[in-house]
Amino acid sequence: MNQNKIDIRNKKAYHKYEIIDKYKTGIELLGTEIKAIRNGKVSLTDAYCEFKNNELWVRMRIAEYSHGGHYNHDPNRIRRLLLTRNELKKLQRKLIGSGFTIVPLRLFITDKGWAKLIIAIAKGRKVHDHRENIKQKDAKREMARQQKQRN
Repeated sequence: MNQNKIDIRNKKAYHKYEIIDKYKTGIELLGTEIKAIRNGKVSLTDAYCEFKNNELWVRMRIAEYSHGGHYNHDPNRIRRLLLTRNELKKLQRKLIGSGFTIVPLRLFITDKGWAKLIIAIAKGRKVHDHRENIKQKDAKREMARQQKQRN
């Protein structure tokens, strides 16, 4: 089937944040939402996670399903993430007063057809950190180029 080809990534997250720790979570979805995900109608660029009533929720845009009719979902609806109680407590402890945030990195469909989201605890980068990161990437690229020319 076409399910395994769904792999949506949040490329901006790696640029804006320093990734500390990653978790794989399930998502509570409606029928039209999973159909829209299978069509690739998801945007993770402005997505973020937040705690409400000791549960973790993600706010991301899943466009309306084209054949949904009046049963269609709200594209900007917040969706509950499915984590164990211990994982939720661990995440909450890391977030309290530390300057960390939780960002979605990747959305994919498993072999069984379940939608999974990889989230990360991340710390925002400053402008000079961005520049330093770009310099390091350029230096690695240049070294690889020189290695390739030697061989």
